[in-house]
Amino acid sequence: MPSFESEIKRRRTFAIISHPDAGKTTLTEKFLLYGGAIAQAGQVKGKKNTRAATSDWMEIEKQRGISVTSSVMQFQYEGFCINILDTPGHQDFSEDTYRTLMAADSAVMVIDAAKGVEAQTRKLFKVCAMRDIPIFTFINKMDREARDPFELCEELEKELGINTYAINWPIGCGKEFQGVYDRQNRKVIHFTSNTNAKAATATEIEPTDPALAQLIGESRHQQLMDEIELLDGASCDFDLDEVRHGKLSPVFFGSALTNFGIEPFLEAFLHMTTAPLPRKAGDEVIDCFDEDFSAFVFKIQANMNKAHRDRIAFMRIVSGKFQADKEVYHVQGGKKIRLSRPQQLMAAEREIIEEAYAGDIIGVFDPGIFSIGDTLCTASKKFQFDPIPTFAPEHFQRIRSIDTMKRKQFLKGVEQIAQEGAIQIFKTPYTGMEEVIVGVVGTLQFDVLEYRLRSEYNVELYKEGLPYEFLRWIVKENEDAPALKEEDLILPSDAKLVEDYKGNQLLLFSSQWSIQWTQDKNKTLKLAEFGGARF
Repeated sequence: MPSFESEIKRRRTFAIISHPDAGKTTLTEKFLLYGGAIAQAGQVKGKKNTRAATSDWMEIEKQRGISVTSSVMQFQYEGFCINILDTPGHQDFSEDTYRTLMAADSAVMVIDAAKGVEAQTRKLFKVCAMRDIPIFTFINKMDREARDPFELCEELEKELGINTYAINWPIGCGKEFQGVYDRQNRKVIHFTSNTNAKAATATEIEPTDPALAQLIGESRHQQLMDEIELLDGASCDFDLDEVRHGKLSPVFFGSALTNFGIEPFLEAFLHMTTAPLPRKAGDEVIDCFDEDFSAFVFKIQANMNKAHRDRIAFMRIVSGKFQADKEVYHVQGGKKIRLSRPQQLMAAEREIIEEAYAGDIIGVFDPGIFSIGDTLCTASKKFQFDPIPTFAPEHFQRIRSIDTMKRKQFLKGVEQIAQEGAIQIFKTPYTGMEEVIVGVVGTLQFDVLEYRLRSEYNVELYKEGLPYEFLRWIVKENEDAPALKEEDLILPSDAKLVEDYKGNQLLLFSSQWSIQWTQDKNKTLKLAEFGGARF
């Protein structure tokens, strides 16, 4: 029977991040394939393909061929218990990705070998750097025409400000991509494609073996020998401590589509990355080996199973061991609760579990009591994990149900989707619920909102674009201060006073100039760019 400590030590919890279409979801699928979690990988191609990726469980994802929500998958591989968090690559869903990264202990950054570092890669990298977590780079799509590998590594260092160390090195690219040189074992791994089978056939061979020149060609062999010499002479030393503090990124080359280089990458990554990391709770640091259970909610998803109309709260276990039906303390709710139907996740597939350990991600049934960032712990040792930041939306619409008879479904749907953190909702003070203003980080979220209200709540939307681009929280001097009215403030014509559904007051603006003008005219008014409050 494995001990409490050994169970935690074998956990690996990581997020896969990338710019859209770099092959992140395909890589996730291949990891699941190696772990025996699925029998066949689904390629993300769009509407006409009958197979969609396991991690893209939402219908709109299968139609568009993109990930619009983070998904969680757990599987076993060579003694490790692996929790993968597959995140949306599209910038319009970046807030979901930011929150998901809070639950990860390391990140795999997928780079397109032809495109290099792209805009969304930079943003996501910054979030990882802020958290000081290990970042592993997988340069994907070597089976297509690719940029020079030296150039790609140099770009990573220059653009992201991180040192790199190539763990393996590609032999050719496109149709000429034949394998990788493993720098640590000083062996060439020559691949032969097995299409969608579990693994590409790999042959290990010494780089100096004359048979290698016959396998890959004389000129390619000479080029490889020259590059090995250059790598050994020019690259920095490999320092695992720097890797684990996000200062050095190990770089791997391969092709998720053909399976070339995937298994060597997975094995090296699992041994280099860390067991579950501690988390901060104010001045306290909560260690994973602390025997008292603790966890935090980083994601809420409604209607994963439309037949049951359920809501699942995703929790990252930070310390201790979770046991089904054990009573825990919900800090924000201020009461003891039993976590109902704890589940292990495989995207939309679920399995009821009896126990889980620090590092695991579990889903629990949420009757509407949880919010993103909530802390759960034992009643004998109460504390609160540091909050998950709320990002100010940049796009706003006024929405209502076209059919006034469906107003109840409309409000329920909008509120539930807002509680997931996918959108933020506001109302004009003193008007009741007559109009709902929706704020999102990216405009594609409006499409997802409309799609989900139609498919999950049978509501058709009327939408009206609003000219606002900036949101600021009004900071109260004390909690008992009365709510403001528009007549209490001197506002420009392009500003609007709103409140969220927790009663926090905010101002919407269409320009930075309006923000400055408002502050100049209202000297006692304090505005904040980030809010700790969520729906």
